Amino acid sequence: MRDLDLRRLRMFVTVVESPSLRIAAEELAISQQSLSVAIRELEAQLGVDLFSRSKRSLVLTKAGEALYEGAVPLLAVGTSLTTEVRKLDTDGDVPYSIGHTPAVAPSEAFEVIEGPILADPTLAITVRPIAPDSAREELLAGTIDLALTRSATVPSDLAGVVAFRHELRLAVHARHPLASAPTCSMSDVSRHPIVVSELETDCTPMIVSYCRDAGFEPTIIVSKLHGIPPHMAVLVHQDACTFVTNQAGWVYHDQIRVVSLTAPPQVPVMAMWLPSSPPKLRNRILDLAGTRPTEPPASPPCRCESLSV
Repeated sequence: MRDLDLRRLRMFVTVVESPSLRIAAEELAISQQSLSVAIRELEAQLGVDLFSRSKRSLVLTKAGEALYEGAVPLLAVGTSLTTEVRKLDTDGDVPYSIGHTPAVAPSEAFEVIEGPILADPTLAITVRPIAPDSAREELLAGTIDLALTRSATVPSDLAGVVAFRHELRLAVHARHPLASAPTCSMSDVSRHPIVVSELETDCTPMIVSYCRDAGFEPTIIVSKLHGIPPHMAVLVHQDACTFVTNQAGWVYHDQIRVVSLTAPPQVPVMAMWLPSSPPKLRNRILDLAGTRPTEPPASPPCRCESLSV
């Protein structure tokens, strides 16, 4: 069988992601008839029906669903490779782009790249925040090369590994009952509400899981504060506590205390990328972090980290 025609494959993906064949054709700047012919030719090449045409709308068959799931990352890798090749013909270094979700603090993102930067200060690297649920989309779109998140799992069409783990601690207001404790346990935490950020969707399930593992169902308060350090939420919710990865001690003019936990959970930073994408700086980063996978990456169990909650 001939290799897949990437042009037809991209047409197929566009049809799947568009509300109608007409709109898909307009997006591709071709006629609707030409698009229909291309899809039929792709089906003929594969020897399967990709759409059920028994109804007025196109509905993916099981074969179509399988092709779509594989086509999206395949096309993304093709785009990434094209961009990489073109970069070689430009003057100057094109920065390696790393995106981090709100749950990963900028300082923790720097921890991941610290080794390569110290070894070679001339490296061009851009680190920027990304929306909580956008890591996969940004990787597939090629707008970032590496994503850092608190997610406990890696999407099936991405590769990933835990880059670092940090000790989880508790932040409380100075007037909170736990502020005077030298350390506290998860049992102590069970008596108080827990503040989480509405932006940190990758962390909240892990926090709830930690609490359930400790034998209690947490009372969760969702903070609407955006763009500030996570420990600041206890200034607004003074009877609550929040999980952080700050060092233990007093912060913010001694209005907030970070307390160590007994037997603290170790929360990770998950690094994710497109499988088969050019390794570029990624391998150097993971090598120096001591986390470069030797097998095709799986989805390691992971906790939460630089908990910006």
